[in-house]
Parts: sequence; structure tokens; C-alpha cells
Amino acid sequence: MRNKVIKRWALLTMIAVLLLAIVGCNPTSQAETEEEEAQRPIIVQGPMPIEAEEFAQRLEDVKEENSGTFVFYKGTLDDYPVIVAKTGKGMENTAAATAIAIEKYNPIAIINQGTSGGHDPELNVFDIVLGKRTTNIGSLKTANKDENQGIHPTEWKPMDLMASEGSAGEDPDAENIRYYEGDKGLLAAANAVKDTYTKGKVVEGTIGSADVWNNEVDRIKWFHNKYGTSVEEMEGAAGAQIAQAYDVPYLGIRILSNNKTNGGQYNPDTAAANQEYVYQVVSEYISTKKAE
Repeated sequence: MRNKVIKRWALLTMIAVLLLAIVGCNPTSQAETEEEEAQRPIIVQGPMPIEAEEFAQRLEDVKEENSGTFVFYKGTLDDYPVIVAKTGKGMENTAAATAIAIEKYNPIAIINQGTSGGHDPELNVFDIVLGKRTTNIGSLKTANKDENQGIHPTEWKPMDLMASEGSAGEDPDAENIRYYEGDKGLLAAANAVKDTYTKGKVVEGTIGSADVWNNEVDRIKWFHNKYGTSVEEMEGAAGAQIAQAYDVPYLGIRILSNNKTNGGQYNPDTAAANQEYVYQVVSEYISTKKAE
């Protein structure tokens, strides 16, 4: 009988402890969840070392993490978590690095930034384009030509790979340009500090992306006229596509490092200049989040 009483008492004690744990821990867990939600990091992407490490050096309490070939510099700016991601060049690298960053860090926003080549003759080296729109200029369907009928790039059509789940090459609805809109909140922050940038002008425009380096001025003009592109690079549209899939606010910010349409020669110092401006953008965006 005594053993039964002891066992029953032990069972009741365990239940009481569990109930106290549940009642006592829930408010703390909820508070921690709310704090984590309020402190979701901002991701700043840069393809090459010169396009990422300058910004990373500005962060405080930096810790480096690696996933595959991708490097993530975790730190703080104005006591807010910011992660600089060195994605590597190209669409595939950027898409993978973006998906990893979203899954791993649950960011509140993503800024893809770096250098670019000019498509608009009105823009000069050191000018900055805010990606009001970003588009993939490498997703194309060629004209239907038989053998010995030649190659006709100006007849190529855009191919929207997101238009349907069937064959994009056979679906006439896919023969459209897919634009990814820049996040309004990030655009507002970027415009709010554009007067701090003194090395060129800051404008809203369309960023074109592809795993292609275009050096033919007539082809550059064709993209500028058909797609409305301001600049071209090799990453932005891939990041924008993944960010949209996860519903994460996204903005491309690209500085002109050269512009063949008006003779603007390549200047590697543009990478650091862009990161300096993006630093101001991130700081402004943080202040708006803290004020909410």
C-alpha cells in the first residue's frame, strides 16, 4: 500500500512540474518569438569579393558562416542584424545562395547590389540604378529557322519560364517579358538617402540579368529598347525570382562600372562606392523598421 502511495505521489509531482513548466515557459517563449520576428535580419548580397567585403567590414561583431561555396558575414548595423552574402557570380549561384539565406536566416528583406554595365546612354560610370524592375534578359526563344537560313538574334522572343507549368517554348502565353518589381519600402529607403551620394546620380530603372556578357553595342541597344533596361549584370533576376517565391521584400541596387553605349570605361572603384551608398540605404531601412 505504501509503495502505491509513493508511486502516485511521484506521478502527481511529475504532472505538477510539467504544468508549471508549460505555464511558466509559454510567456517567455512568446516573448522570444516576438523578439526574433522583430529582429529578422536584412540580407545584403554581393557577387564578388570587391562587391561584398567592403560592406561586411562595416558591420560590428561579425561572424563568418559558410554553406557550400557561399559565404555569409553575420553582424549588426545600428544594433540590428545584417548579413552580407558573398554569392559568387551568375544566376545559378545567386538563386542557390538566396534560397539558402531565406531558409537558414528568415530575412526581413534582401538587397542585391554590385556593379553593372550600362544600357542607357544617359547614364555614366558611378551612376546608380535602383531596380524598380528586374528582368531576365537571357531567357529567350529563337526564331524558327531551317538549316542555312542563318541566325537572327533581333527576332528572338522573350520566354517567361514562370508563365505556365507546361512547355514554355510551345506556350504562346510565355512569349512575354517577366518583370520582378522592387519592394516599395526598400525603394523608399533608397530614395530617402540618394542625396547623400555625390559620385553620380541615383535613378530608378530596369535591371537586366543573364549569364551573358554583352559587348555588342547594337545588341545592348536592342535590349534597352525592347526590355527598357538601364543596366545589365549576371545575378539580380535570379535573386528576385527566389525572393518572390518566398514572399521576401527584394531590391536590386546596381552601379555602372562601365557603359559601352557612351564610351564609359571600366572603373573598379565603383564597387566600393556602391557599397557605401547601400550602407546608407540599409541604415535608413533599419530606422523605418525600428519606428514601426
